[in-house]
Parts: sequence; structure tokens; C-alpha cells
Amino acid sequence: MQAAIRATRPRTIATPRAMPMKLARFWLVCAFFLFWAIAIAGRLFWLQIIRHNDYVERAEKQQQRTFEVAPRRGVLYDRNMHELAMTVQVDSIYAVPSEIDDQKAAARTLAAIVHTDPEDKLSREDQIAHRLEEGKNFAWVARRVTPEVSAKVRALNMKGIYTQKEFQRFYPDNQIAAQVLGYVGLDDNGLGGLEGKFDGKLHGVPGRMFTAMDARRHVLGSIAHEPEPGQNLQLTIDENIQFMAERALEHNMERTHADNGTVVVQDVHTGQILALAIRPTFNPNQFRHTTPALLKNHAVSDVYEPGSTFKLVTYSAALDQGVTHPDDMIDCQGGAITFNGRTIHDDKADHYHVITVHEALEHSSDVAAVKLALKMGPENFYRYIHDFGFGSRTGAELPGETRGLLRTPNKWGSTSIGSIAIGQEIGVTPIQLVSMVSTIANGGVYLPPHVLMPAELDTNNPKSTAPQVPQPFRAGEELPDPLPSGAHRVMSTMTAAEMRKMMEGVVLYGTGKPAQLNGYSSGGKTGTAQKVDPVTHLYSKTMHVASFAGIAPVNNPVIAVAVIMDNPKGASYYGTAVSAPVFAEVAQQVLEYLSVPHDIEVRAPKTPLKEAKAETPIHEDDANADQAEVNGLFAAANDLPADDPLRQSQQSAPQPALAAAVQSTPGATGEPTARTEQETASNKSDAAPSPPSERPSNFVTISDGKKLSVPTLVGLPIRSVIEMTAAAGLQVQISGSGTVREQAPAPGTQVPSGTKIVVRCGR
Repeated sequence: MQAAIRATRPRTIATPRAMPMKLARFWLVCAFFLFWAIAIAGRLFWLQIIRHNDYVERAEKQQQRTFEVAPRRGVLYDRNMHELAMTVQVDSIYAVPSEIDDQKAAARTLAAIVHTDPEDKLSREDQIAHRLEEGKNFAWVARRVTPEVSAKVRALNMKGIYTQKEFQRFYPDNQIAAQVLGYVGLDDNGLGGLEGKFDGKLHGVPGRMFTAMDARRHVLGSIAHEPEPGQNLQLTIDENIQFMAERALEHNMERTHADNGTVVVQDVHTGQILALAIRPTFNPNQFRHTTPALLKNHAVSDVYEPGSTFKLVTYSAALDQGVTHPDDMIDCQGGAITFNGRTIHDDKADHYHVITVHEALEHSSDVAAVKLALKMGPENFYRYIHDFGFGSRTGAELPGETRGLLRTPNKWGSTSIGSIAIGQEIGVTPIQLVSMVSTIANGGVYLPPHVLMPAELDTNNPKSTAPQVPQPFRAGEELPDPLPSGAHRVMSTMTAAEMRKMMEGVVLYGTGKPAQLNGYSSGGKTGTAQKVDPVTHLYSKTMHVASFAGIAPVNNPVIAVAVIMDNPKGASYYGTAVSAPVFAEVAQQVLEYLSVPHDIEVRAPKTPLKEAKAETPIHEDDANADQAEVNGLFAAANDLPADDPLRQSQQSAPQPALAAAVQSTPGATGEPTARTEQETASNKSDAAPSPPSERPSNFVTISDGKKLSVPTLVGLPIRSVIEMTAAAGLQVQISGSGTVREQAPAPGTQVPSGTKIVVRCGR
């Protein structure tokens, strides 16, 4: 029965049971949290791994403040350890703009106190407000303010306004040697001069200060890394000599109204620069008010045609080559020479004919210089020019130095040798010029000029420091042994000695008379060069460069001085009137300051030399009483008869018998005589111009018989005089002591063997 009932019931099909709602929710939540965990892990990976360094830096900026601690800049000393450039500490004011609630009000308050840049177009208040807007965590308000301003700002106790100590460059002597020293900008970077050239050494290594701060910006602590101070440098410049040179140059600028002027003083036995003065100049303590033109160091960056001062190179090369001697005769052809289609003239007042070589230099004959250069030839002449340092940088540690302009002989034109012989077609710098005369002064050895003491020139040891001891300049008599790098012999010692005597003749009897010193002998050469007009590119008739390069004392040189005046506009533009007096003023003061013994008689004070006329060279027309006395002693010592030509040659006026004995005609000989005023007037009225009459005695050449030539004795010590006259087969009578000041007869005079030469000596 039961089986039948089960059989009759409908049969059901089994189905899977549905997932409970709670289990679905569980997996949904799990999926959500899994996604969230993955997102968080990814975000943490991004922040902790990928952006870790970025957020660490941001955290440090919020929690710490890092200050760069500027190093103390090295001191620039002169050779006597006097500070020329030093560093002092002053306050600078800065702001944290994020801490200031009302920036405009803060800017208004600060503007009334601090000093801002007067050249900025914005007003004081706008300047500060602009800085506060631009900066977020730091902004300068005013840098390197005075103690009074700093005290007023601190008294305000303004939120977000702080002070910080900074170093400021200070130049105790203001304008002294400004172009040599240069200046330092607001960021303590050297700009110009030695400050810029040796900024790496002088600047030092900055330090760091790390300060921890809380959320209220309170300082919790700090860690400092001390800066390394810069290296001190010791210059060869003497502060006192520099002052003397600048003062003399300043006076001359007022007198001549030149565009600019340069004076360089050099130690002839070491090449060290003792002074380098430039006008116009600037005050490096107030560098914001300067112009690029005032920053220019004309001594190393200006190139100009030297004019007649370059004849010292021409004559030195000719003497050293043996193509001429100081007492040789040379025909100046009346003041004009034509070669290869070009005519070169002497000064319009000079119409010399046959004169001695040393007289040709004294009167700056262009014709004589051209003839000597032609005798040497281009290759030999160029070699001497290059050996003197022209056409190359001197390596004087000053930035902006130029090589000058010097072409090789294969690039010379057909008349270039004549132009270069008189200082044209060549460009030189003042520091090259002074090094050239120093070479002549020290016996013929070129010494590279330097403005840093030798200890500073060790490039292999950048950590080397300046010797912290004064090294005052002392007059030397010998060259350093061994010679410094770059030094080399240019000419023989004898040639250099002959050139020094010829340079002395320029000052005593020639165009350089205003360069005479009181108590010291001096020698040099004047120069007047035409400038090239930038508009026409031709030589200008109104723009000139007047120069003088000289040495003192001649017998034992101590200093060389070069004076260059660019475009003088005074009563005269000649080097004789414009530059030679500056040499005299500087050399006189420097030698007295150095306590150099006098080598000639000290004269009583007299009125300053008058300026030379632009049309004619300076002449010395008055008779020399001392020389006349020496001439008389010579006649008496040799017991000359009244009609002897040698006796007559010592008299003030030539006699007819003497004129017949001279191997030349009037107007063509160039023999100098000691003339009286009446003779001067009569000579000026002659139809034919008379030869120059500037030396104290005649140069006489006797035509008959074998004679001996009288050597040049002026400037020599007594011992040398005795040795030289004995070697020449002559006798000597000495009056006085010291060095020879006058002699009779004149150098080059032909006298019989055994003649007694009379010399007067003095100190």
C-alpha cells in the first residue's frame, strides 16, 4: 500500500542550494578591503620609495633652515704688508615673507629706515614689497647696512625680520691702485683686477649652518660647518710709491686735460712693478657708481704707437749688431729721407746734416733711425724687437693684457722697416715700454714684469700662502741668480752701458730736458705719436699720444718709469712738455723716498721748467761755466800753444783756424758748441742753419796725423776712468771725487798719444 502511494506521488528534481546573503556580503567586504589595501600600499610605495627624497627635503625645509656662511676673503697686501683690500663684518637684513602678516605695512616701515639702491627705478617701498612677494621663505631687505641702520631695525622687533652677519670688502686707501685691485660685487665675487683674476684663491670655501626649528619657528639647535678663509696675496706695489705716482699723474691730468694717463714704475733688477697709476679712476668702495671705461687697466690693455720712444729699440739693436757706435757720424740729410717711394721727415724745426749717432738720438732724428734700421735688415731688427718683449704678453698677472701689435717681417710692406724704426706700424702697451727701458738699465737682460711677490707665483701649490713679512723695496745692483722664468739676454752689457749714456744725453742736451732731476742723473726718451682717427682711419692731426720712458740714476739704475698721456689738450702735445715733467716729479720723489745716494750735485731750488713750444725742441743756450773751467785746465795741463786747434776747441767761439781743421762744412757737421747768447743770435740769422749747439764742448776731428780718440768718461767712477784712459794710451788729471761730471776734451776728439785728459768729478 505504502509502496503504491509512493509510486503515485510526483517525483521532484534536486537543485543546488543558493549562496547565503551573508556570505556574499563577506566576500564583497573582503574585495573592498583588498582593493583599499592595494591602493594604500601603492600610495605608501609611491611616497616612501619613489618620492622619499623629495618629501625628506620638504620636511627639512619646514623643520630646518640652512644658511651659507660666507668665508672671509683673503687680504691684498702691498710689499710692506699694508692692507690694500681687506674684509670687515657688517649686518645684512633679511625677511621670511611667510611669517609676515601684512607685507605692505612691513615694506612701508622698513623703507623709511634701510638704504636701498638709488639707481633702481622702483621706490624704496616698492623695492622691498616686490622682494617680499617674490620670496616665500627668504628675501633680502638690505645688505651690508651701517651699524646705525641695523640697530634701528632690531629695535622694531618686527615679526619675520632678521639680521645676519656678512663680510664686506673694504679698501682703506679708496682710489689707490683701483684698476690693479679691482672690486668685489654684492655676492663677494671678484670683479676686475686682481680680485677677479685670483677670485678662486681669494674667495675661500663657504661654510654651512643647519638650524632646527619647531612649528612656531623657534630655534631648537644648530650645527655649523666652518668656512675656509681665502688666501692672502702680497703685491710688489709699494703703497707710498703708488701714491706718489698717482698724485703726479693727477696733477698732470689737470694741466693737460688728457683723455687718460698711465704711469708705471718698475724695479729694473727684478722686474717687479712698484707702482701702476691710471687716471681717470674710481673708488672700489663705491663700485656701483663707476662705468666700464673707468675699470679699464690702460697699462696692459691699451695698445698705441709708441713714436720716438721706440727709437731706443732701434738704436740698441744697431749698437749691439755693430752697425754703428755712439760717436760715429751719420748724415741726417737735412731732415728728410726718401726710400721705396716714401719720404720720412724729421721735426719741421730740425734740419741736421752730419752729426754723431748719440746727437741723432738726443734730437730724435727720424732719418737717423731709419738709416740704422735699414743697415740691420728686417730679420735682425725684428729679432731684437721680439726679444724686448713686444708682440707677446708679459705675464704680469693682470687681467685683460694684450699682446700688442707686431707683424713678422714677411708681412711687412716695402717701407715698414722705416716706419717701425720710428715707432709706427707697431702697437705696444705701457707695461711693455717700461720693461724695455728696464732691460737697458739692468745691463741688457729682459725680466718679465710682475705685480705679485715671487712666493705667489707658485702655480704648482695652490694652497701656498703669502709670506706674512714685509718685503720693502731696496735698491739692488745685481740681477737675480738664477734668472727667473722668461728672463733672457737681449743685448750685451757694453751696448746697454752705451745706451744709458745716450739716454742721459737726451735728458741733458736733447728733447728730454724737463726730465732732469736734482741730485740724480737720469736718462730717457721722449715720444709724440699721432693717433689714428676712428672716422677717417688716417693719422689725425689733432689727436696724439705723448710719452716718456726713462731710468734713474743713470750710473747705477734703480727704477724705470714710463709715462703715457693719451690725447693731451693743453698748450703742447709733445712728450717733452707733457710727459717728461711727470717722470721728473715721480722719479725725484721715489729716489728720495728710497734714500738712494745722490750721484750728482744737488742744485738750489729754482722755478719749474717752462713748457716747451710745440714747434721747436728745447735748447740749452747758456754757457757752462764748470765745463769752461775744465777746458782751461786741459789746455794748461797739456801746455798747448795759443794757436793749437785743441786749445781753440775749448773756447766759447770757434776761430777760423779751427773751422779749417774740422772735416766738414758749416751747416752739415752737427758739432755741438758751448755758445754765448750773441753767437746764438748770429747763428739764427745765418742763411744756412747751424748745427745743434747743446753740448758743453766741441766734438773736433783733426784731419792730419794719426791720432787717438778720446773715450766717453762722463758718469764713470774714478777707477774706471784710470783704467780706460791707460788702455787708450792717454793720461788723466782728476779734480774732485765720485763720478765724472765733466771732461775735456769731448768724447771722440782726436788727440796725440799721451795727451792728459782732464776730468771733474762730483757726487
